[in-house]
Amino acid sequence: MDQKTKAETFAGLHTGGKILILPNAWDAASAAVMADAGARAVATSSAAVAWAHGYPDGDALPIPKLLATIEAVARVVAVPVTADIEGGYTDDLGRLGETIRAVIGAGAVGINLEDGRRDPDLHARKVAAARQAADATGVPLFINARTDVYLKGLAQGEAAFAEAVRRAELYRAAGADGIFVPGPSDPQLIGRLVAHVALPLNIMLLPALGDAASLQSLGVRRVSSATAPFRCAYATVAKAVAAFLSDGDPAAFAAGAEGLGNLNTRFA
Repeated sequence: MDQKTKAETFAGLHTGGKILILPNAWDAASAAVMADAGARAVATSSAAVAWAHGYPDGDALPIPKLLATIEAVARVVAVPVTADIEGGYTDDLGRLGETIRAVIGAGAVGINLEDGRRDPDLHARKVAAARQAADATGVPLFINARTDVYLKGLAQGEAAFAEAVRRAELYRAAGADGIFVPGPSDPQLIGRLVAHVALPLNIMLLPALGDAASLQSLGVRRVSSATAPFRCAYATVAKAVAAFLSDGDPAAFAAGAEGLGNLNTRFA
């Protein structure tokens, strides 16, 4: 499947049919495990990728490391790959366009682009710049515009709802294909967002969030695991290493590795 076809396939996963359950990887091995488990597409998590390279989340990861990660992930999976590129690592529209072209060149067919605490009008311009840069490559990049109104507590109550909806429309008009609103877990609020956001709505996995079937019944089209797989994997490693250091017993490693396939064979 060529990249353009993958991009079209990925866009189609957001319209009709089963909700897209999207796991977030941080390297080739995690992506391969996710794809082999049956993921219809694989995303990267900006925080998990940054942590894996020893950087904090928040536009601190050097772009060459981002691109190397995307390329490695795209090389080992056959499914579409979408990359979380935080805020684009710049507010300069020209440099953002260069990054978008490089991200596509590395193999991604989708991106997350977040507003964070930025001026939403600036973010709309960034979405438009990303759209223009992507279209020039011939790959119909799926731009998932993320608004952090709820996640960062930029407003409360009805004001937060109104602002999230306003931003969603602003980003849709700028060329976004989907809207990501991380933070909400209340079904009534999610249902209201679905009703007022004109693009496919992406929700982030949270402990109190309903399962995929309940989200689909509300009209949500995509649910992302975010950093949950990374935290699960590294929590297992931390516990196993602590046990090993305590008495040298390999049992914790054996238990933690149970069910993992032969990655050397997988990558041969």
